[in-house]
Amino acid sequence: MSAFSCRRWALIWTSLFLVPLGVGCAASQGQLQALKTQNRSLTEQTQAQATEIENLKVHSRNIENQLQRTEEEMALLENHFGLDEKGLAQLRRNRRAAGPGAAPGVAQHVPRELRERLAEISRRYPSLQFDAQTGIAKLDTDILFDSGDDELKSGAKQLLAEVARALKTPDARDLHLMVVGHTDDRLVGKRPGRDEYPTNFHLSTARALAVARQLTHAGIATDRMGVAGFGSHQPVAPNLTDKDRRKNRRVELFVMAPNVPVVGWTETIPNLY
Repeated sequence: MSAFSCRRWALIWTSLFLVPLGVGCAASQGQLQALKTQNRSLTEQTQAQATEIENLKVHSRNIENQLQRTEEEMALLENHFGLDEKGLAQLRRNRRAAGPGAAPGVAQHVPRELRERLAEISRRYPSLQFDAQTGIAKLDTDILFDSGDDELKSGAKQLLAEVARALKTPDARDLHLMVVGHTDDRLVGKRPGRDEYPTNFHLSTARALAVARQLTHAGIATDRMGVAGFGSHQPVAPNLTDKDRRKNRRVELFVMAPNVPVVGWTETIPNLY
């Protein structure tokens, strides 16, 4: 056999041995790639599940917070309705004490002409609400004042001037007037207002005083008036929504007969002095 033939057979035998080895390496590379792909897929699934679990936790906390707020709102409503029931019971007691001939709930000390005048003013000024049965007028402070301020708006001065004219008529000139300020449950949030009114007592009293000053400017004698501030402690609605908070921000005018006992008016309670 020639040298060329020997080399040719050597190459053939070498190829026969090397072909299976190459196939095996290629198969191992393919399996490794498949495992890597599977691992990436599992990692992505794990991350997605972890994200979903975190989202469920956040949702659960939100549900718990919402449930807590709902329970708090229900408690406030129950308390509010409880106060309403007490007020209704008091009105019934007052009706019985007034006797069978008295009209239910009517403020007997407020002359009819004055009630009609104030009711007519309230029809022209939606910001003024007047209850002819009790003689109580309520002014929305959003109409009277800017937020966190006690300076009367220009439109409020015209309204108070008309109220003063009604209170200066001959049938009303002997009546007393109590001016009472109320706020919602939120404190003044910004300076310099917060420095001037650190509590709602300060703000509610300052606003009542501003209304009293304007009534004095319109001709109501100062010895006919008293001023008080209740802050946020006499709400007429739960402080849960902006609408309800607006109801609680108010200045009330109580028209009273000279003999109605009021703290500070010594002539109404002579037996104590």
